[in-house]
Amino acid sequence: MSSRPEPTQCPPEGSSDLFAKCRGFTRAREVQAQGIYPFFVPIEKNLGTEIEIEGRRLVMAGSNNYLGLTHHPAVIAAAHEALDTFGTSCSGSRFLNGTLELHVELERRLAQFLGREAALCFSTGFQTNLGVISCLGGRDDVILTDRENHASIMDGCRLSFAEIKKFRHNDLADLEHHLRTAVNEGRRGKLIVVDGVYSMMGDLADLPGICALARRYGARVLVDEAHAVGVLGARGRGTAEHQRVESEVDLVVGTFSKSFASLGGFVAGDEAVIHYIKHHARPLMFSAAIHPAAAAAALAALDVIESEPELRVRLLANADYVRRGLRRLGFRTVDAQTPIVPVIIGDQEGMFRFWKALFDEGVFTNPVTGPAVPPGMDLIRTSYIATHTQQQLDAVLRGFRAASQRAGLALAPAPDGNGRAHELDGD
Repeated sequence: MSSRPEPTQCPPEGSSDLFAKCRGFTRAREVQAQGIYPFFVPIEKNLGTEIEIEGRRLVMAGSNNYLGLTHHPAVIAAAHEALDTFGTSCSGSRFLNGTLELHVELERRLAQFLGREAALCFSTGFQTNLGVISCLGGRDDVILTDRENHASIMDGCRLSFAEIKKFRHNDLADLEHHLRTAVNEGRRGKLIVVDGVYSMMGDLADLPGICALARRYGARVLVDEAHAVGVLGARGRGTAEHQRVESEVDLVVGTFSKSFASLGGFVAGDEAVIHYIKHHARPLMFSAAIHPAAAAAALAALDVIESEPELRVRLLANADYVRRGLRRLGFRTVDAQTPIVPVIIGDQEGMFRFWKALFDEGVFTNPVTGPAVPPGMDLIRTSYIATHTQQQLDAVLRGFRAASQRAGLALAPAPDGNGRAHELDGD
């Protein structure tokens, strides 16, 4: 006898069906039928700078493994040791039975590294923003968030009880308008939230300007340094260090899933604020703790970040090499000194077809469409790793050139006075 459940019953006539939207969603299946569906591609083997899919070797040009530490011997060894000592899971939340000595040591080291009084770890970077922002934003407060902030920031804002004001991307005049309005309305608390590095375009927040406005209007500043810690700054502390405003940023949020080669997230700041978050952030209190191997891997990665600054130099040089090469080929990108190198295609279907052409040429990249980018800005997001070899970077450029021919993409370099192609403004 079959154990399959009976088909769900249709709702009574005249009532609406909650699942109607699901059956009406056809776009993904249409793209699948065309053979250009780019999402949920299963990777058989991950070698860091290269991967294997269906027996084929591809250059990985779409990973956030910026420093290449996912395969660093010390990071792998630390994860193995934690598995042997603590097992595979904490089996509980930090609040109750899930706090390990590893978590406490990781938080102590992070606070020391970032020059903050205290730090607190969450199970994911997404949950960090969700928990921190939602518990700090009260009914009489206002949160001012850049329109291009990460989805985790936006969801954290929505979960708070504060009034939410979105300002135009990196537009200080628009931010000041909202701050002035908040002061005139008598809002008690004001929190400005921005990404240090914006994950799709790779451009930087204008932290000096933002911090100056925060001082003028009595606001606090939270910077999500997910794509900047380990990458930017003399010591790898992120955008605030890079732009020399660390003392003016109140809270730093980050993730372990990028430069730290692990999984989890953190917030760092004044001890009193971290203590409050520890006892009020629901995603922390009601989620299982970071598993032991992930915490140990993040700790080991922090050792490497502090002891091998040459990795940051090599990483940014690799990205710059590809960025300049893409411009020479006639592709549109942005001028940003980060590992993220976007290639703007413009329309969704053209972008999907170009992604497939790149894939067929042996280059794995990230296709990005709305709502992650505005209409008409569909792009291929590439990102680079400190451990990419020169041969691999050249293979990426050859792949882009061949894929443009395969996909019928018209390239029209527009040389400026220096003989370089014009690019979009990074702001």
